[in-house]
Amino acid sequence: MSGPPDQRPSVLLFDWDNTLVDGWVGIAAALNAALGAFGKPLWTVEETKNRVRVSLKESFPLMFGDAWEQARDIFYETFRADHLAHVSPMPGASEALLAAAAWPMGVVSNKAGQYLRAEVVHLGWEAHFGPVVGAGDAPADKPDPAPILMALEQLGFPASPEVWYLGDTALDMIAAKAAGVTAVLVGNASHDGGVEQAAPDLHVQSAHELTAWLKSLA
Repeated sequence: MSGPPDQRPSVLLFDWDNTLVDGWVGIAAALNAALGAFGKPLWTVEETKNRVRVSLKESFPLMFGDAWEQARDIFYETFRADHLAHVSPMPGASEALLAAAAWPMGVVSNKAGQYLRAEVVHLGWEAHFGPVVGAGDAPADKPDPAPILMALEQLGFPASPEVWYLGDTALDMIAAKAAGVTAVLVGNASHDGGVEQAAPDLHVQSAHELTAWLKSLA
């Protein structure tokens, strides 16, 4: 859409990777440590962006079979060592969060909760957010609505179309709709077949455009 929506949101919930931050170098390095240990072809950073969607506990059994827990341990050993060195704000994300200060905010991600929260603190963003819900925190991970509903429960808000969940993938849009909240796509969802395939309720091209939306709505 060309301008901001008419309806002012009540709550803003954000996905993390590729929505607010770029941490793909660290994710790819940890993934390749696991792949390499089992003699599997390594992934480039771009391939990692294209393929990583669901949480590790869902994807690794498919990738590594009965050895998935060993692969998981290799992944997290590598990731733990250097993920903070590789995480940085997406272009315009810091400004968008400042513009969003008029609303209660939270994060809902498929990154493991302990690492997600460490990255929030590392960036100095903990004051922006109430709940920070990662993989393993709720009974199920995205695209199940459970983590979005958990974040809303912690904020004391019911699920409704006045709640925005902002993410960069079709999976994020599926999770938002399953939770009964407004699905807001940030970016062009090129890795998921484009905007039409992702089927958001609202679409913003970038964090910079989101900043302009939020300033007008505030």
